[in-house]
Amino acid sequence: MAASVRTGKQHRKREIRVTGSHLAQELGKGAVERWSRRVLDGEKAPSVALSITFLSERAMRDLNDRALGHDRATDVIAFRLEHVDHLVGDIYVCPVVARRSARAARVLPQEELLRLIVHGILHVLGHEHPENAARVASPMWALQERYVVRLKGK
Repeated sequence: MAASVRTGKQHRKREIRVTGSHLAQELGKGAVERWSRRVLDGEKAPSVALSITFLSERAMRDLNDRALGHDRATDVIAFRLEHVDHLVGDIYVCPVVARRSARAARVLPQEELLRLIVHGILHVLGHEHPENAARVASPMWALQERYVVRLKGK
């Protein structure tokens, strides 16, 4: 973070790029950017560049297979890179998988997509959870759900 010459206060540079949003018709690009900024603000995140990409089911399956060795589509994958002066995060979301999860959980697809975006951002910021059923009882999951409640409808 750089300090303002005029005020001496720290300011955060935040870049958010959203692509493939046509695959998530329930959302607008502006909503994704607003939600992302709210989570980054809430977490007092440093300078960060986020890329949020919505992928088809096939593209997500290919990415999951190449990057993590899982030959199946998943709902969200997040990658974190730290640079000298800022954090870079790539978040990939599959709306098709999100819609199935939303139906199973009896929530609106928009809410599930919000949940996945928050989840990805929290991973980029360094939060982790267990990979088993205990993940829903983890501190990261509780934090994620607080953001979902706060942001849905906004």
